[in-house]
Amino acid sequence: MSAHTPTLQPTDLASLEHNLSEPTPHLVEMFKRLPGDVLIMGAAGKMGPTLSRMARRACDLAGTPRRVIGVARFSNPASARELEEHGVETARGNLLDPAFLDSLPEAPLIVYAAGMKFGSTGNEPLTWATNTHLPSLICRRYPKSRIAAFSTGNVYGVVPSGRLSQETDPLNPVGEYAMSCLGRERIFQYFAQAYNTPIAILRLNYATELRYGVIVDLAKKVWAGEAIDVTMGYANVIWQTDANAIALSLLEHASSPAAVFNIAGPEVFRVRDICGRLGRLLDRRPNITGTEAPDALLSDGRKASELVGSPRIDLEQIMMWTADWVRRDGATLGKPTHFEVRNGKF
Repeated sequence: MSAHTPTLQPTDLASLEHNLSEPTPHLVEMFKRLPGDVLIMGAAGKMGPTLSRMARRACDLAGTPRRVIGVARFSNPASARELEEHGVETARGNLLDPAFLDSLPEAPLIVYAAGMKFGSTGNEPLTWATNTHLPSLICRRYPKSRIAAFSTGNVYGVVPSGRLSQETDPLNPVGEYAMSCLGRERIFQYFAQAYNTPIAILRLNYATELRYGVIVDLAKKVWAGEAIDVTMGYANVIWQTDANAIALSLLEHASSPAAVFNIAGPEVFRVRDICGRLGRLLDRRPNITGTEAPDALLSDGRKASELVGSPRIDLEQIMMWTADWVRRDGATLGKPTHFEVRNGKF
């Protein structure tokens, strides 16, 4: 870990969210160079709240007065209040409503973190509307803004466990969720060229913190003695603080045609081995079932890291923090990643 590692081990929700919103020096310097307000669409999701707070903290440290505005339905009003307490303005409404979208303020910098994954099976029309139609509305509303748009490593499909998907690889999405995410990318790519809008497409795979993520899913199963199927036998994860910082920093590298970046941790791990390590940390014997398939969803994040900085929190630190959190019955979001799903049905 570097000298700029997010400070201390999170021991409660307040220290966890402080950790997850701690900006990098690179991000602070970027906000000195890029002017204008920041609009974060999807600010109430798993990453949205701490990403919004990180943007606010980085702008404050940069000494560049500007608004940071989080946009979402905010079905839980408390999440909006918490953002406002940390200096993030909020705009509450349905982004698919053209009147609401038109009511939003102008903003030169936009992070698009809206989308639908879980619940997509059985609700395919809304999945496609959210993941593919909404980007066209955003691009028409903000043709002159700089946009960093989240996508997913699921657009690649599985690759042999000995290699990593790179940004130039052919795409092979499996299932309607992944296909709709490829549709989202194509819409952003179209408008990047049609309107000369600078866009960065961010293929994330997988963010993790202490309330959700692949490592949390595995640690909870180890702790409870539940069976762990290792058919999806390999993965790579990135601590959410690092994912937030890289995503925001890539605003500066948006371009027309759209630029594409993977956001992923550098360490590919074998799920069986991670369960063994978590078992030692938790004093539990993992209940492993199944046999590893020869392929998995794996992404190469080096292109982004070389531009904006490498992840600061390594896999061992993530496991130690997670095991301690699970042992102490820390709060979780109750939203399993389903990273083990191989048929694309979420």
